[in-house]
Amino acid sequence: MEVKIGIAESQRELVVSSDQTPDEVAKLVDEALAGGEGGLLRLVDDKGRKYIVRSAQISYVEIAPEEGRRVGFAIG
Repeated sequence: MEVKIGIAESQRELVVSSDQTPDEVAKLVDEALAGGEGGLLRLVDDKGRKYIVRSAQISYVEIAPEEGRRVGFAIG
């Protein structure tokens, strides 16, 4: 699953590919924005890398649905 995080005062967004479910990520975001975990959002990607973002710097979070990735072209 892909998570995109918009960072305040930055033109780039942070993109994390995670093995967590959308509900798990949404819960972590809610807790971070409510001031839990010291106001930090902590995510781990599917390769074990850790990402820590200050909740005060989060502009938006986009959580992609859990569906298989498509590769190639489709004729419709």
